[in-house]
Amino acid sequence: MVYLLLILVVLLIFILLFINISPAFGSNPSKEQKKQFSQLGNFVDGKFVNPDPTKLNMGVTDYFSMLEENFSGSKDRNPKGQIPVFEIDWNIVKSEEDSLTWFGHSAFLVSIDNKKILVDPMLGPVASPVSFVGSKRYSEDMLYLIDEMPPIDAVLITHDHYDHLDYPSIKKLKNKVNHFYVPLGVGAHLIDWGVKKEKITELKWWDESKFQGLTVAFTPSKHFSGRGPLNRNSTLWGGWVILGEKTRFYTSGDGGYDTHFKEIGKKYGPFDLTLMEGGQYDRRWSWVHMTPEQSVRAHLDVNGKNMMLIHWGAFTLAYHGWTEPIERAIKEAKKSGVNIIAPKIGETVPLDGEFSIPSSSWWTKLNK
Repeated sequence: MVYLLLILVVLLIFILLFINISPAFGSNPSKEQKKQFSQLGNFVDGKFVNPDPTKLNMGVTDYFSMLEENFSGSKDRNPKGQIPVFEIDWNIVKSEEDSLTWFGHSAFLVSIDNKKILVDPMLGPVASPVSFVGSKRYSEDMLYLIDEMPPIDAVLITHDHYDHLDYPSIKKLKNKVNHFYVPLGVGAHLIDWGVKKEKITELKWWDESKFQGLTVAFTPSKHFSGRGPLNRNSTLWGGWVILGEKTRFYTSGDGGYDTHFKEIGKKYGPFDLTLMEGGQYDRRWSWVHMTPEQSVRAHLDVNGKNMMLIHWGAFTLAYHGWTEPIERAIKEAKKSGVNIIAPKIGETVPLDGEFSIPSSSWWTKLNK
């Protein structure tokens, strides 16, 4: 028994040392920042909170059921082979036309008023602080795309989870980006990774910033944050509104369905295109992520004209089939009269043309 306790203590010390040494875990907001955060209504006892009290409470039975589903659950949680990356037409991306290029999951490059904006640029091979543990990307490693991109005017981060804020991507991007817009507290990670402090703007919910003629606003979501066991909810989370001359754009970030979507629609809608998360849902964390049906409802709440489902197509983080989210979203969109688009990984969608579903669903061919 003594030897077992000794092994556990040594293991715990090793884990804590690794977290402190490994740069991928990032850093924490300073005491001065936390003091400033304490003036906010959604910062309680040193942690950010959702408007309605939420807690990720899972009992022993939940963890056992997850373990069971890992072995006996859905057999199509991953594609049968590697997903190909559509050959990106960089001439369109670099042009002055408004466009959107999706890299899978929640990572995309949007061009509005000839401003190139990357959102949640997770282009690395694994959604984890270490390469040997975590969900691996369905497609090839996409970090090389950063070298091919035009200069990036701004990077927007929704929150600091590994599938949205990627250490290798930021390290490769940091000298190619003019400015970073992040939630409160997330700047500490970027500074720790070599991004200059003057290139970072932190925002709280409903904050707006004027950027080279665009209006950029940070909006609420119902989620949580943290990159390690000791810094849960030490930084904020949310979604982004980008308003240009011709295009009004919204991306939800991660989070469950709630009344904040109607508030966003009332303040900033209508939107020409909304990117709604809805690809990593589960009954055991129903408030953390939306189901595809809730994503469609949220799109209607924010007064969107065209919708795209995100948070799928790159990583397996939940226990349903990997194509189930888009299939359910399209079915619900048809029932609700919502126009939904579903581009391939790497495909560029013009934002000033007609929005339509591809005539053949590309993901079905990958499951055969």
